[in-house]
Amino acid sequence: MLATSVSLSGYATARNKADLRRYFEHTLEHPVGNIELESEGRKAIPFGEYLVEQGLIDRCQLLLALQLQDQRPGLRLGEAATALGFATRGTIERMFARFRGLGTVD
Repeated sequence: MLATSVSLSGYATARNKADLRRYFEHTLEHPVGNIELESEGRKAIPFGEYLVEQGLIDRCQLLLALQLQDQRPGLRLGEAATALGFATRGTIERMFARFRGLGTVD
């Protein structure tokens, strides 16, 4: 299945469509990727996926933030999303606090 057959917001206006297509083809073929199962059967998800699930950013924005993070070792994902103008620092900090709290809820 090609990613072009799936409707994705932002894809049509992306600057680097080849990278986006490869990312989404891989994601669709291997949806769990590096997600590890917790002992209680819950899945631990990366912070970027959490931001997408919460609707703060879309998958194209996540990919761009990950690319920036890859170019600048040590840059945190939230910092990359903020630098690209996808969210404010305060919003990222609140989302990260919620994300961290998910593991402690019984």
